[in-house]
Amino acid sequence: MRKLILLFLVFNIVCTSGFTQTSTLSKKIKPTLIETDPSIAGYSKERLQRIDQTIQEYVDKKWIAGATAIIVHDGKIVYYKGIGHDDIEKKTPLKRDAIFRIASQTKAITSTAVMILYEEGKFLLDDPISKYITEFAKPKVLDKFNEGDSSYTTVPAKREISIRDLLTHTSGIDYPEIGSNNMKAIYAKADIPSGLDAKDKTLGAEIRKLGSLPLVHQPGEKFTYGLNTDVLGYLVEVSSGMTLSEFFAKRIFEPLGMKDSYFYLPTSKFNRLATLYTEDSLKHPAKVAESVNNIRLNYPKTNGTYYSGGAGLSSTMYDYAIFMQMFLNGGEYNGKRILSGNSVRMMTMNQLGDLSDETFEFGLGFGITTEKGSTKSPLNKGAFEWGGYFGTSYWADPKENIVALIMTQQVPNSHNDLGEKFKVLVYQALK
Repeated sequence: MRKLILLFLVFNIVCTSGFTQTSTLSKKIKPTLIETDPSIAGYSKERLQRIDQTIQEYVDKKWIAGATAIIVHDGKIVYYKGIGHDDIEKKTPLKRDAIFRIASQTKAITSTAVMILYEEGKFLLDDPISKYITEFAKPKVLDKFNEGDSSYTTVPAKREISIRDLLTHTSGIDYPEIGSNNMKAIYAKADIPSGLDAKDKTLGAEIRKLGSLPLVHQPGEKFTYGLNTDVLGYLVEVSSGMTLSEFFAKRIFEPLGMKDSYFYLPTSKFNRLATLYTEDSLKHPAKVAESVNNIRLNYPKTNGTYYSGGAGLSSTMYDYAIFMQMFLNGGEYNGKRILSGNSVRMMTMNQLGDLSDETFEFGLGFGITTEKGSTKSPLNKGAFEWGGYFGTSYWADPKENIVALIMTQQVPNSHNDLGEKFKVLVYQALK
């Protein structure tokens, strides 16, 4: 009898323990960003100073004007600084809450908007985009190209472009300005914007025009970084009945508390837009002209009408850190659920199939660190990241529960290895 009682007690303890553990896991705290002492949040204060020293070295050697950086660990901000100058000539400091042109960092936010609508049953990811934007029906692929007059011939595509193709940049749509030579010429002749400054154009009109142009390869054949996410931005507009700007504000920025993210800044925040630099003959920062290649480089200060899902936003480190923390929280932040955990899983796992290799994987809006990639970088396998044309970059590492960003505003930049050094500096300071 005593043995039976002991067995019952042991069984009860095991079951209770298991239930408690499960309950604890199901109620795991989903942190909101809070600035705290690094030493109580898993970081060494002394070793974090190496970030200051490295960025300051780049400033002192006149390789950059300045940079801002933020590190979040377990939802706690352990590093958050601006170092160097916003205006070199006036010696004005670069503040940590400066607003940056984040360019292609816009893509992850647009991809999130797509997944919000996917969760609402507006479409399936393998639906043809032509079901919602008819101009993409019966796509054609570039066959022969005449450099003399930019004329070309085409062959029929083997299949339609899917929404998933657009999310993974496998549709065959290329990029103006930075794409292949033939497609750059075709896009230029059709006056297709890159998304940075489309003046008085509208997203719908330009995307519908893009739908009639050839693809650079068959849909699903390879990864080609292009205007895919601009097309997705218009899909959001068509499916939601809102402009992309309105959708971002209502469904993402306001719920998350991202108070400094816009396509076009309100006049009250003009003074916070970081100064944009290029390089002089000595590879030192030099202020850019007002316009380059017919692109107004202070476009965030204009009253624009083109909402580029691939490149149009300006934002701060803090706002974007909130956005990335939402992903580490499984789609939720500050009690507001933006995405389901399964959508986050899909977005942050490889979607390229046979098109990926040991060093490159891509999800639904993010580049993914591979096993082999993690041997060459401090980032763990499964970390997801991307960056922006003007010198901004970010990543989130689920294994270490880290979100980190570093931002400059300089194109070109001969010393753009600072971003890779920053990755090393972030991980070496972990206790």
